[in-house]
Amino acid sequence: MEKTFENALNELENIVKELESGNVDLDEAINKYTEAMQLAKFCNEKLNDATAKVNKILTEDNELKEFKTDIGG
Repeated sequence: MEKTFENALNELENIVKELESGNVDLDEAINKYTEAMQLAKFCNEKLNDATAKVNKILTEDNELKEFKTDIGG
């Protein structure tokens, strides 16, 4: 199953709760922290990809093109 942004975010939230609880030994905390950083990177990349897609629109030729507005001047 492919990892989704939502699944990664839920995993990240669970890890943060575990670490905040203080009931994790040092070795496990280091592993959880490492996993959390990988999940945060994954989520950031997904958000950047989504932002890039939102900033483009399809032209009549079905080509992606930068979306520009002429608002404010």
